[in-house]
Amino acid sequence: MKKKILTAMMTIMAMSAAILGGCGDSGKDVYTIGISQFAVHGSLDNCREGFLAGLAEEGFVEGENLKVDYVNAQADTGTSAMTADNFVTKKVDLICAIATPAAMTAYNSTMDTDIPVIYTAVSDPVEAGLANADGTPVGNITGTSDALAVDAQLQMIREILPDAKKIGIIYTTSEANSISTVAAYEEAAGNYGFEIVTTGVTSLSEVPLAAADMVKKVDCITNLTDNTVVTALQSVLEEAGKANIPVFGSEVEQVKAGCVASMGLEYFELGRQTGKMAAMVLRGEAKASEMEYEIITEPSLYVNYAAAEKLGLELPRRYATDAYQSFEEIIVE
Repeated sequence: MKKKILTAMMTIMAMSAAILGGCGDSGKDVYTIGISQFAVHGSLDNCREGFLAGLAEEGFVEGENLKVDYVNAQADTGTSAMTADNFVTKKVDLICAIATPAAMTAYNSTMDTDIPVIYTAVSDPVEAGLANADGTPVGNITGTSDALAVDAQLQMIREILPDAKKIGIIYTTSEANSISTVAAYEEAAGNYGFEIVTTGVTSLSEVPLAAADMVKKVDCITNLTDNTVVTALQSVLEEAGKANIPVFGSEVEQVKAGCVASMGLEYFELGRQTGKMAAMVLRGEAKASEMEYEIITEPSLYVNYAAAEKLGLELPRRYATDAYQSFEEIIVE
């Protein structure tokens, strides 16, 4: 009888450990993850919130069995590198890197460790040196890509501006994701009768001057998910407004803040998808080094009627029903 009771108790304890730990053969009750976010702006914030939501759906809840150490680098690469080094010193169980520069510094910092890195909002993991050409990881790192739907964006711009010829793009020369996206625009633009005019910047302070010069040369501007330029979005919108030319965004937060429209990604969902990948790694169900990076393939239409009205621009009627989300005012947070 005693043997049966002991066996039952051991079974209950094993089940309880599995429920509390929720993470496979490591048997830990509380997991510590470091979140390194490169800059402050809405889309990256949405990624972070989605990431934590995805983890929670998989049983990893902050304040219960999950401890989160979050640092924002304020668009400073040096701070991003120090953040990653600090996470390694603390021996976190996993690093979530949000945006390309954060992912690259996290990868460099963890190279000689067994700490997995799960990234999100990386436009071109291959160009950034985070994945091989076939999508496989270059090390103990994987995640999700926010590669822009360039053709869909160009098609939308052509529909809104049937007579436009030149599209301006301001980008940061040190951001690998921006360089590869500019190349994609230049390759596809001719199919829609556009010419791409580019201006490269190296810092936040250069964006206003670049925008002031750009608006003299183009019919509109399309924004990338370039971290530096997005941080200075209001200065781009201000210069474009003076010239009465529209700015198109790359995701919902840019449209909310004053861009006319976007065929962009839902960044909360991108983060949520990333959180589920991280949960698999924490549970021991998969290794980051064996998981190909993932993407969201279908863009969504976002429109801002207040921004269009400000420019005297009439949007296609079907946008009233086709838009995934629309705004009747400009909301700057």
